[in-house]
Amino acid sequence: MPTTLWEYPSQHYDPARTAGRDGVTGSRGPKMQGRSSYTGATPSWIIWQLLQRYTRARDTVLDPMCGSGTTLDVCADLGRIGIGFDLAPSREDIQPADARDLPLADASVDFVFIDPPYSTHVDYSDDPRCIGRLDAGGDDGGKAYYAAMRRVFGQAYRVLRDRRYLAVYVSDSWRKHKGSTGVFMPIGFELFAILREKFKPVDIVCVVRHNKKLDLGNWRKAAEEGNFFLRGFNYLLLFKKQTS
Repeated sequence: MPTTLWEYPSQHYDPARTAGRDGVTGSRGPKMQGRSSYTGATPSWIIWQLLQRYTRARDTVLDPMCGSGTTLDVCADLGRIGIGFDLAPSREDIQPADARDLPLADASVDFVFIDPPYSTHVDYSDDPRCIGRLDAGGDDGGKAYYAAMRRVFGQAYRVLRDRRYLAVYVSDSWRKHKGSTGVFMPIGFELFAILREKFKPVDIVCVVRHNKKLDLGNWRKAAEEGNFFLRGFNYLLLFKKQTS
């Protein structure tokens, strides 16, 4: 993708038609990456695009919030070494770990991809440590959520090799409050600011969201009557670790 506006025809790609530019396709993988039924699953096209641009064959790719394993499947398609962690692993090749405390050596991975919770909209697990249980628009102004994400980014910086890249796929959020106009949570801007504390900004990509809810008449009507916007895009925040 040559521009900073990305839009894809589907959630998943067919690996038989998307061989890596370096000629490495690994096992070619399944025809579906991750699990489409997983709430909040990352579009595999995005990860494929990132790995094509920022990694090479046999590079090590880390996803510390691996969800349904989309990143691992894309790595298999492209001949990368995928490492996935999650508090609630959904399959055997995802290891149990907290993204704030990764069991990896310093400077041991070549690329990091993170698709974090966007506040409390999705119930990811019953684990009390789950960052998805922290409200980015709570009475504390989201301090607990952003403090947790600062620790996640700190771990990513620690394990990433110098002059290699990190990508964060995230959305802002809005929540209706009774008797008020609602609460807007600029999560993308806040996380960008935190990332700048350690990483060098590379770019910001706008990814069009293909959420079926956006086409539902009752959702559109509610947005018009409530004077708020439905989330039409996600941020793809691109950064580089550069110590010298």
